[in-house]
This record gives sequence, C-alpha cells and structure tokens, in this order.
Amino acid sequence: MTIPFPFTAVVGQDDLRLALLLNAVSPAVGGVLVRGEKGTAKSTAVRALSALLPEVAVVPGCRFSCDPAAPDPGCPDGPHEAGPGVERAARMVELPVGASEDRLVGALDIERALAEGVKAFEPGLLADAHRGILYVDEVNLLHDHLVDLLLDAAAMGASYVEREGVSVRHASKFLLVGTMNPEEGELRPQLLDRFGLTVEVAASREPDQRVEVVRRRLAYDDDPAAFAARWTGEEAAVRQRIVAARELLPRVRLGDAALRQIAATCAAFEVDGMRADIVMARTATALAAWAGRTDVLAEDVRQAALLALPHRRRRAPFDAPGLDEDKLDETLERSAGQDGDGDDDPDGPGGGGRPAPESGPEGGGDTAARPEAGEGGESRPAGAGAGEQSPVRAAEPFRTKVLSVPGIGEGAAGRRSRARTEHGRTTGARRPQGALTKLHLAATVHAAAPHQRARGRGGPGLVIRRDDLRQAVREGNESNLVLFVVDASGSMAARQRMGAVKGAVLSLLLDAYQRRDKVGLVTFRGSGADVALPPTSSVDAAAVRLQSLPTGGRTPLAAGLLKAHEVLRVERLRDPARRALLVVVTDGRATGGPEPVALAGRAARLFAAEQVASVVVDCESGPVRLGLAGQLAGELAGTAVTLDELRADAIAGLVRDVQGTSRRAA
Repeated sequence: MTIPFPFTAVVGQDDLRLALLLNAVSPAVGGVLVRGEKGTAKSTAVRALSALLPEVAVVPGCRFSCDPAAPDPGCPDGPHEAGPGVERAARMVELPVGASEDRLVGALDIERALAEGVKAFEPGLLADAHRGILYVDEVNLLHDHLVDLLLDAAAMGASYVEREGVSVRHASKFLLVGTMNPEEGELRPQLLDRFGLTVEVAASREPDQRVEVVRRRLAYDDDPAAFAARWTGEEAAVRQRIVAARELLPRVRLGDAALRQIAATCAAFEVDGMRADIVMARTATALAAWAGRTDVLAEDVRQAALLALPHRRRRAPFDAPGLDEDKLDETLERSAGQDGDGDDDPDGPGGGGRPAPESGPEGGGDTAARPEAGEGGESRPAGAGAGEQSPVRAAEPFRTKVLSVPGIGEGAAGRRSRARTEHGRTTGARRPQGALTKLHLAATVHAAAPHQRARGRGGPGLVIRRDDLRQAVREGNESNLVLFVVDASGSMAARQRMGAVKGAVLSLLLDAYQRRDKVGLVTFRGSGADVALPPTSSVDAAAVRLQSLPTGGRTPLAAGLLKAHEVLRVERLRDPARRALLVVVTDGRATGGPEPVALAGRAARLFAAEQVASVVVDCESGPVRLGLAGQLAGELAGTAVTLDELRADAIAGLVRDVQGTSRRAA
C-alpha cells in the first residue's frame, strides 16, 4: 500500500491547506477547487487530507456506506435493520478524466433485467464516495456528460441509474475536490459554482522555501515510511483539532452583524444567486470553530469572502478570477458601520489585514501568490525587427455565427460539429462492441422475436440472449481543434484595423470556449511564422497571446500556412478523432521571397487535398479591394467572409457556405 505524503509536511500553500481543513471540519461548505500551475503540490495536499479525516460508522456489508444511525430507506442493499455499525476510514475516491458513465454511476445488467426482471446493480464511484471525498484531478478536462452526472448528484445528494424503464437510486453525498491547471482550459460555470471554495496556488519565489520543498520531497522518495513516521505527532495533532472543531461547530453563533457583512459583500461583488451567501456563512462558521471560538468575527467573514467569492463574481470573458481586496475591506467596513450590535471585531476588518491561516505546524510560510498573468512567451520570427509596432488593444468582442466542420465525426463531446457520441438523439442500432452502454430496446426485441419458439418460450416474457442485445447509435455534437492563422505583417498594422482584427479573433475564441474546443494560434510576419500557442484547451491563454501580439514587416503567407499544416499533422497523430477547423485571418497579400503568391497557393492546396475545413476572414479595407483573400479561400477549398459578415446577425448563410464549398472540394 502506498504511504501518502503527510499533510502537515506540505511546505507553504496556506490557503490550500486551510480550505481543505475547513471542509474537513464542515463538509457542508461544499468542497474545494484548486487552481494553479503544475508542480505546486495540489494533488499531494488533497490526497494527504484523507488520512486526517475521522473514521465513519457504516452498516456492515452495505456497499453504499449507509449510516447505521440513519440508514437510507431506498438503499439497493437494504432495508437495513437498526444495530451497531462498524468503523472504517473515510474514503477518498479518484475520478479519472477518461472514466466511462458506467464507472461513475454504476451499471445495470440489462440482460438479466429484461429476461429475469432482476435489478442486478454494480455500484460506481459515486457510491464509493458516499460520506467521503470525490477527487477529480484535471477537473476542467472532464467530459461534459460526466459533468452533468456530477451536477445532478451534487444537487440531489443521490445518484440515479435508469436504463429502459429499470431504475436504481442510492444516496451519494460527498465532498467534491477538484484540481486544475488554468492553462489547459477553464471549467463549465455550472460545475464551477458547485465548488464551495476556490484557491489559487503557485510555486513560492522564496529560495529558502523552495529548498525546503526539495529537501522534504527527496526524503519522502528515499523512505516514505520513515518520512511519514517523523510527522506522526503533527498529523495526530491536526486530526484531534479537526475532531474538536467538529464538536464545537454546532455551538458557533453567527450574529446579525456578520450576516449583514456577508450579504453586503455578495451584493457588492454582484454574485449570481444565493449560494455564495450560504457558502460564506458556512465557511465563516467553520473558521470560527477551527480557531476554537464560538462567535464569528469580522476576520472570519473576510477570510470566507477570499475563499468563496473569487470564482463566483461577475467578470468579463477572459478575465482572471480574483477579488479586489481594497473593495472587500471598504464593503466590510461600511456594512460594519451600519450595524452596531457588537458582534464583530472592534478593530474592524481593515485594521489587521488578512489573517494568517492556522492550518498546521508549517503554517508560517508565505501565502501562495496568484499565478502571474501570461508572460507573453512569444518568440520573434526571423526578420521581424525593422518596422515592428507595439501591440494594439483588441476591439470589443461580439457574438459570431457558428462555424462547423462538415460531415459526421467521432471526436470528444462538445458543441460545434455533428458527431456520433454516447449522448444525443438515437439514429440507429448496432451490435455492441464491448460492454453494452446504451440499449436500443426496439432493435433488441426485433432481434430476439424470431427465435422465441426455438428457445422454448412458454411464458409472457421474451427469452433474451446476449447476441440479441443492440447498442443505440446516437448523434450529438463534438468539439474541434480551431487553429487560427493570423497575419501580423505590416499590411495589417494600421491601429484601428488591427484592433478590429484582434476583436474578431477574440470573438471567435470566446465562441470556441463556449463550444469546448481546443485552440491553437499561428502568426506570421517578417520572413517567417511562429506557433504563438500550441493546440490547447486554454482559450484564456490564446487570448493573452493575442493581446500581446506585435505587428510589422513583410507578409510571409506561405510560411504561416506551412507552419499551420505542420501543427495539424502533429496534432492528428496525438488526437486522430478530433477534426480541425482552419481560420486564416488575413488580407490575402503575400510578399517576401521568390514568387510569394504562387508559393502561398501551393501551401493552401495542401489543406484542400486533405479536406481540412477552412474559413478565411478577409481583413482587406478601403474603397479599392483586390479580392486576394477570396482567391486564397478558393485555393483552400474553403470560404471567405469579411469582418462585418462574421457577426452573428449578418451572415445567416455562412455555415451552409463552409459546408457546401467543402463538399464540392470532396
């Protein structure tokens, strides 16, 4: 058995440890979402938490962890008789990103259900996590249909499995903990709101603290048992403190002054709904219990806001989550001055600054800083020195018409192009390949009906064999790889013009985020092209690179197309099921080198030969137009659209044009 890294041995990361401990004290807080760069002990701290949780009493032999004091009356293993339970350690169940629906919610034996009327049910991860922790690493990469199931279970406290009229229900109340790297994509707003608290983590920039991190990690890797033994005392102390805080929690008083501060804070930051107020109240109460107090103070309310509100406040697209602490202090002071019942800290929230979290023996480290905003990271292509202009701010984004890839794919679930998926409308049936997941009842009955006499049927029910079962074929939508090829040359460098171009690309990026696409960004200027952002699920990262994009120099259109072709070739090897949509943003000019126009045409025909769906966003302006972007679209076997036509209210026929042109090319 693997020995986990001790929770109290984690260096720094005070906010992360405090948020996890508050949920251990009061699971009603609603879980934690940990956001941060890779290699910051996110997963290590979460996995270490399970060793600190108190044991739970369960009904002996119950696969669904029923509480013997209040067993679930609808438990599939019940009904349970009253009696003493058995103590066991609280579970931490990990949900893999690529898990199937059956693995998450459990599976019914459809064959036995149809032939014998027996509810033969194999529990899934939601049953295993009941009264424990459900941990999802890289939660932002979780497939949409699994997210929907998690949302249902979190909202109802139960999991339902229904297949063709056969239904099983069991309790599923768990502490949801997720970790994610924002560079790999953001989380759906519906699931984001289900996390009670959120924490931003980053590696310390203090050399001494980094040295201690390395020292402890090496000691743990050399001898995990000996390293864990060194921290036994600290682990026991934190475990006892959790138990004491749980016992104190029912006696903590949340006064009217604290409630008024909570309500005023949520209103000031314009959070949607009332969940934020409730989570803040529960968090402030848990903070007081963790500190050994029976009254909620202003410092508890402030700390609760910093943990519960950053992911809930209203923000513009591509804005990083966070909280304006000056505004928070002003709001708390103003609301405290409106109510003088004396429940709050007399010094007020603004006097002492942010309180130091009490999260264990190593809590003296610096609070983890938020990850720094995009650092640019763009390498300059060759020859892009002379005439280079500073980056131009993008125009306001707008709603665009949907651009889709023609045909039917089989890629990851999303919201852009048609595809055969596990979810969607039923379009046919086939024999199952592997485990049966979606039964097509009519096709199954049709396959079994001709054989009933030969099988000796004597009663009202059908005699079903495994060969009769048919899998439903369903059609839904997939996500795609949207690869942007942006002309950053001197011909695009007029400030007003480049601002409009960036605004259009930003609008398409926002559309890609909403449709769960992967995006990539290739730019060309001077005498070469640059992969500004390799294909990623982080649309935010693409937006940051776009904003810092400089312009100037010649127009190596062929180099940009060839670089894009190479990116698609590599990505096709990594993810062959994901289809691509090429979006070229240019005025169509090509300069530099011998025969630049002919070379660009040959590069464009590579995409046409491979039937890559493409759109050229024509950025040419002025009264005299050369129509070069339209010619490029013809070479690509795609379609051209102007910046004005890109708006949703201006191009009702764009999707038909993309699909029609691609079919003619095929």
